Amino acid sequence: MSAYPFLTPAFLDALEHSGSVGPGSGWQPQHLRIIDGDGEQAFMPLYLKSHSWGEYVFDWSWADAYRRHGLDYYPKLLSAIPFTPATGPRIRFAPHTDQAPLIRQLASQAIDLAREHKASSWHILFPDSDQMALLESVDEPSLMRRTGVQFHWFNQNYECFDEFLAALSSRRRKMIRRERRQVAEQDFTIEMVPGEAIDHRLWTFFYRVYHRTYLKRSGNAGYLTRDFFMALGENLPEQVTMAVARRSGDPVAAALFFHDATTLYGRYWGCEGEYDFLHFELCYYRGIDFAIEHDLRKFDAGAQGEHKILRGFTPVETHSLHWLAEPAFAEAVSRFLAHEQQQIAGYRDEAAELLPYRDGSSPPVMYPDD
Repeated sequence: MSAYPFLTPAFLDALEHSGSVGPGSGWQPQHLRIIDGDGEQAFMPLYLKSHSWGEYVFDWSWADAYRRHGLDYYPKLLSAIPFTPATGPRIRFAPHTDQAPLIRQLASQAIDLAREHKASSWHILFPDSDQMALLESVDEPSLMRRTGVQFHWFNQNYECFDEFLAALSSRRRKMIRRERRQVAEQDFTIEMVPGEAIDHRLWTFFYRVYHRTYLKRSGNAGYLTRDFFMALGENLPEQVTMAVARRSGDPVAAALFFHDATTLYGRYWGCEGEYDFLHFELCYYRGIDFAIEHDLRKFDAGAQGEHKILRGFTPVETHSLHWLAEPAFAEAVSRFLAHEQQQIAGYRDEAAELLPYRDGSSPPVMYPDD
């Protein structure tokens, strides 16, 4: 059974060895480990941050408030998977361990490290529900919960894509079929390439279009280096697959996915040009096809994207946990989070009303690791 891919040594080492995190990136690894005579019992990724880029839980207003009061918000400590807003475990445990005391020990070590570095805060982003409950049960530090919303697709034991479409309203069913038909009419050959079959040339192409996507959207080259993608192909091929669109045999667009025993994760995309609905086909519809074929429970297609709702992606809550060293700011943030939670709950419920499923067949609004 494959594990959550983003906490594996292969993924985290690829980030560091490729220079995607480390000196000069604003992500300085400070990982915590608990080791005894039987070896590593627990591991928690931890980074000393000098900015808030690449996190997808936005605290720029907190940093600005610190600045306006003459305090330094950076550095801060962050337990997260860099550039990866995918809910999952944030601590890797050895099998058959008692997790609660290990989490207490890791939390204590994180706070000691924060004080050593004069960090303003410690943040845990996108933990799964089990580890979030354990972290919230720790007496010291007391962690504040923040809630967000993403859009995930849930597999209702569909046998094929057409069975999924049958669960939708006629209007949305026709829309999706029209979009897929228009992609087919543009003479693309599309295939899902497993990690073992992604060669050096295809990884090079993918990095180029990933780079192009970031230049178009934000004017920078993206967070990840070419060496990172090459390392994925070498060290994590069994949990990677790529949707590739070709014309005359040459790739023109691709979307990169990760997967474990239950979930497909859509992460990165790029394209050489502009083509009608090709993004939807590669990033969403091929992912749904893959999840159905491999009997995966859900498809996490990444952060943001309200356009996913009309294509069957359900609004779900995501969470983060926060500790601030300065008591007055911690109290202010606590009040802010209580108000924000009400707004988020209202937004989630309004978004759920737009789901395209026929009456009585809509998947329930779920926490993403339920």
